[in-house]
Amino acid sequence: MLPAVGCGAFILRDGCLLLIRRARAPEAGCWGLPGGKVDPFETTADAAMREVREEVGLEPEAGSLLCVVDQIDRAAGTHWVAPVYMVDAVQGEPRLCEPHKHDGLGWFALDALPEPLTLATQVAVQAFCTKAG
Repeated sequence: MLPAVGCGAFILRDGCLLLIRRARAPEAGCWGLPGGKVDPFETTADAAMREVREEVGLEPEAGSLLCVVDQIDRAAGTHWVAPVYMVDAVQGEPRLCEPHKHDGLGWFALDALPEPLTLATQVAVQAFCTKAG
């Protein structure tokens, strides 16, 4: 089995991080970054920005690569490799565009993030705080 390729978007506004809550597996009930699967012949940065548009209705501008997450779940037999990109700017106000996939959305201060967080979000927040620190 080959690893699957995903992506994520780290969107900050006024010091708060945009998170959505997953309504279904994997990691149902966890808060995470907008993101998802990379389609064939799509760059990971383009995929991350597409996912932002599809999931929360924002028009994003991709920034630099923040980190790469290896999400390995041997018990489930899954392995995702997911680059997470900073988003330099967004236009619009976020809204839940896929209520069958997500049941919560909000801006959260980095020192007051909701629980539980997805693994990718935990890794991305740690990478951001390390680089900003």
